[in-house]
Amino acid sequence: MNVIIQIAQFLLSLSILVFLHEIGHFALAKLFRTRVEKFYIFFNPWFSLFKKKIGETEYGIGWLPLGGYVKISGMIDESMDKEQMKKPPQPWEFRSKPAYQRLLIMVGGVLVNFLLALCIYSTTLYIWGEQYLPTKNVTYGIMCDSVAFEMGLQNGDKILTVDHVEIDNFNKIFHDIVVNRASSIQVDRNGRVVDIPILEEHLAPLLKSEIFITTRIPFIVDDFSKESPAREAGIQQDDQVVALNDTEIQFFDEFRTMMYDLKGQEVAVTVLRENENITYSFRATQDGKIGVWPVGDLGRFFELVNIEYSFLQAIPAGISKGFGNAISYLKQLKLIFTPKTKAYESLGGFIKIGSFFPTVWNWEAFWEMTALLSIILAIMNLLPIPALDGGHVMFLLYEIVSGRKPGDKFMEYAQITGMLILLALLLYANGNDVVQLFRK
Repeated sequence: MNVIIQIAQFLLSLSILVFLHEIGHFALAKLFRTRVEKFYIFFNPWFSLFKKKIGETEYGIGWLPLGGYVKISGMIDESMDKEQMKKPPQPWEFRSKPAYQRLLIMVGGVLVNFLLALCIYSTTLYIWGEQYLPTKNVTYGIMCDSVAFEMGLQNGDKILTVDHVEIDNFNKIFHDIVVNRASSIQVDRNGRVVDIPILEEHLAPLLKSEIFITTRIPFIVDDFSKESPAREAGIQQDDQVVALNDTEIQFFDEFRTMMYDLKGQEVAVTVLRENENITYSFRATQDGKIGVWPVGDLGRFFELVNIEYSFLQAIPAGISKGFGNAISYLKQLKLIFTPKTKAYESLGGFIKIGSFFPTVWNWEAFWEMTALLSIILAIMNLLPIPALDGGHVMFLLYEIVSGRKPGDKFMEYAQITGMLILLALLLYANGNDVVQLFRK
């Protein structure tokens, strides 16, 4: 059921983004009296789920959710309609319009996607505000994964600064380390300031890290797995685990570390319930677990910051957030095209994107993700690859500067080349998803 909810959110988000992106092209084409032959959400090779012709335009829904398209008369696009291009230009065709009008038609979709993201961010900030965990409030320090340990961090370290600059929002620490290419982390370790260098060799493992660091929290039981030895033994929700085999523990990472050597063995787990210590003995699973989920609500352990925005405050805050995320994504793209970072190995397709949506329907998370995808769609479409909007923009700018229009045959070959590049990227990204599934 969780996967179905994620798929539903992803498809709804993609439908909204594709529809509005194509509306951008469609509206500007109509504004400049350019004929639009087809308007499709999703692609429709061989057949359409729905189609209806209204006036000069056929509106439809395709079955292949890889994007959408508007077929504009007199334009070499993915339809590869060569016969139309052999006929004399007509005044309503794309090729007959001035270069600046053709340029605006091509950037219409990108413009709508970017404006949509700014509107969504402003609206979500106005409705839900903003909540985050200040780094200084992470009183128990951090919990590290293997990559963090290799860098020199330890469980319980308290992050002070990154490159000697305070990071107010704890969740932005990883972003600043990777995207802004930080060179060091300063931590408080048992009252002593320690400088942790971030070497070039750490970057590739960091990009593959799923957790890196998270907040260190007391081990309080929140829920149980389907088959739970702990629940069968008598452990209850809200019990706090305080000892394992008579060894006192306070934090979840301490329990997890000890359990690594107790796979399939009899364990004695002591919990604190209503100011009373109670010990339960039972056998752990073969993978060293007892079938419980610790409390993940950070508000239970730390003081969070909640910011509310008035309507007028939300607009500039949303615009700032949108531009900030756009700049961040451009930096991430730079990492992908930098071979030594091996960021390309982390490139994902539809499965990875879909996994970013929550497993329960949450409108705030849905719209936040939709806004981010809208920015990504806008930037990706601006890449100077033929078959993308950015490819058409590149050739139009060449025409405006040089005064010479690229030949139809050249545009045809460029379109084919661009489509092959996009197909290769699509296969690579989704192939990465499949490989990751088999590795889990």
